[in-house]
Amino acid sequence: MNKPFIKQEKIRFKHIDYAGIVFYPRFLEMLNDLVEDWFEEALERPFSKMHETNGIPTVDLKVQFKNAARLGEILTKSLWVKELKSSSVICGFKYTNEAEKIVLEGEVTLVNVTIAEDRNTIKAEPFNEEMKKKIMNYKL
Repeated sequence: MNKPFIKQEKIRFKHIDYAGIVFYPRFLEMLNDLVEDWFEEALERPFSKMHETNGIPTVDLKVQFKNAARLGEILTKSLWVKELKSSSVICGFKYTNEAEKIVLEGEVTLVNVTIAEDRNTIKAEPFNEEMKKKIMNYKL
């Protein structure tokens, strides 16, 4: 059975607002970090190489904030594949705290794109077969 891609993140001072909880845009930065780590560590397609000619922009994002996260907490961030299409992948994600309460959950749609040499033209490009196989290892 396939498993989600999992990373942990410690809530740092840079993540919180005046109320002492994670400021909501920081959660989205954490999601981008999770996607970037997934591509590098699990899919063997690091952003540092991919972004020379390609990209994987977010085109749709649904988020539900369930519980606050506070300074010093450790979040477990999980990402899995819900649906793989020709040039896009829909992933579910969830962050849980040490008490196993859901802090955040949602869905993100990523599109595989090619970027023209002049950086002015971006268009969807199908995933190759090797990448599809790697992505499907995370289908739940």
